[in-house]
Amino acid sequence: MKPRNYYLEQLIRYLDTEFVKLITGVRRSGKSFLLKMLENYLHELNKKTIYLNFEHPDTFNIQSADKLYQYIKSQLNSDEKVYFLFDEIAEVADWQKLINGLRVAFNCDIYITGSNANMLSGELATFLSGRYVEIKVYPLSLEELKDFSKAESIDQYLKEYIKYGGFPSVVLTQDEQMKSDILKGIYNSILLKDVSIRGNITQIDVLMKLSLYMLDNIGKSVSSSKISNYFKSMNQIVKPETINKYLQLLENAFIFYKATRYDIRGKEHLKTLGKYYVIDLGLKNIMLGRMNSNLGSMIENIVYLKLIKDGWHVFVGKYDDLEIDFVCFNGNRTKYVQVALSIPENSTRETDNLLVVKDNYERVIVTYDYKDVGIIDGIKIVHLTTFLVE
Repeated sequence: MKPRNYYLEQLIRYLDTEFVKLITGVRRSGKSFLLKMLENYLHELNKKTIYLNFEHPDTFNIQSADKLYQYIKSQLNSDEKVYFLFDEIAEVADWQKLINGLRVAFNCDIYITGSNANMLSGELATFLSGRYVEIKVYPLSLEELKDFSKAESIDQYLKEYIKYGGFPSVVLTQDEQMKSDILKGIYNSILLKDVSIRGNITQIDVLMKLSLYMLDNIGKSVSSSKISNYFKSMNQIVKPETINKYLQLLENAFIFYKATRYDIRGKEHLKTLGKYYVIDLGLKNIMLGRMNSNLGSMIENIVYLKLIKDGWHVFVGKYDDLEIDFVCFNGNRTKYVQVALSIPENSTRETDNLLVVKDNYERVIVTYDYKDVGIIDGIKIVHLTTFLVE
């Protein structure tokens, strides 16, 4: 087991607090692995744990709140502190009410995982009323690849990362055909289980076409009406409201993330023409059958993922008729980020877009070209590898 200490340390920080620890993220990103890491850590401290994976057949007969509660009672003989580690808890009927009840019934600390953002809404929020924290797990970052991959240099890590992404099972596989097969399996399982089944979708062909369209338009402004016209061009009628529903389901499954537009001058959020980014570039490459197509948008995607993993709330910036790739907020901090494949000689376009904003917040240009690195008009220009391992 290769440790992912960044996430384990977050869990340890909340150890023995009143909060239910909710570990979320796209399927196969490493949530189960993180829970097993925590179990090992607790066993080293001689702590009592009950670990259950609700996608394992051994748990199929206890996947209701009542049956699970009876099982838990049968495993505990005293008032000793117990640590509940529940993987894919959403497979259990009425799990939200049960989790809240366990807090009352036992001297316990609770950790649960899930692959859908809907876990954070509805009954869970009602029952726990603020007594939970979310730890978001992503596929491996470029920095983590150094512990998993056999590449010999940071540039080689980056090439692998752009081509195959960071799903742990893919990174740990050396055979290229197996990498491709694993990525296709991950993609199909997300679409079929986490999107179509949970969303009661019957038009699977529409969902698949829509997802491929989104993969092919990473980093471009899209709208439901624009996508509806795309379907119309293929002689298929799909209403904008249906597209909005499907897009929300894809977001809830953590396969796509939406960056909405932000008016910097007016300091307001705009509802139109957001941009979407995929959780892992390996999925884009394999499902479209084109490796490294539109490298500029792929680099932009990588930068976006790094920013949200670091805790930034990320928007597409609008300043009059100009666009800034990312406007980032974290508490009282603000940062502007521009992404460039390279900066042409005697061109000021990338810096002009940043300099037009008259405030003192940090400005950064992330480039794929080493010769661009430096400072222009007070704006720091960093190479993509440097940005990703900061």
